[in-house]
Amino acid sequence: MGLLELTDNCQDLSTDKGYQFKFFCERCGNGFLTTFRADKLGVAQGFLGAAGRLLGGVADRVADSAYEVQRAVGGPAHDKAVKEAVEEIKGVFRQCSRCGQWVCPEHCWNESRGMCEQCAPDLTEELAQMQQEATIEQLRQRVQETDFTSDIDVRSEARTKCPHCGAKAGPGKFCQECGKPLRAATECAKCGAKLDAGAKFCGECGAPAGG
Repeated sequence: MGLLELTDNCQDLSTDKGYQFKFFCERCGNGFLTTFRADKLGVAQGFLGAAGRLLGGVADRVADSAYEVQRAVGGPAHDKAVKEAVEEIKGVFRQCSRCGQWVCPEHCWNESRGMCEQCAPDLTEELAQMQQEATIEQLRQRVQETDFTSDIDVRSEARTKCPHCGAKAGPGKFCQECGKPLRAATECAKCGAKLDAGAKFCGECGAPAGG
């Protein structure tokens, strides 16, 4: 039958109307269709005979009829169509001398090395990828080294609700609903005396702890 190296990555799209095949790049999967070749005599007649038996209403003949459909598309005419398809499509692909895969020249072929890019990667593409990976890694490191918490008081007791009005606490130091401080004061706003944790009034001057 001649050269058939491409048949392992081929999809047979032949029907009762004629023959057509789709060949795939074995690296990226891009597909290429061959020219549709009609065969109105052999294929159509054989298919109609099988279809007649398939539609005859005999359930136990379904499997046999399906076989007849496949056989109608096959045969010498089909073999000839496969050979013609291979001859048509083999110029589209390049075969790697190292791994033997058939690949598309647009995306998966290293012309200077005479091999696919799986075996002989494009150095410019590899360098671009490495630079991108390094950039991301360096950016990640800079982010890790940056202090994003300098304006956050991590020593005071954190509150999810305002202790005065019960509203949900925001990111600031004062309640967005009532304006009072979210965190307990450590010193009396009036006299400066130190306040005990949980104190509502200053023990020295009696002023409210909230100010």
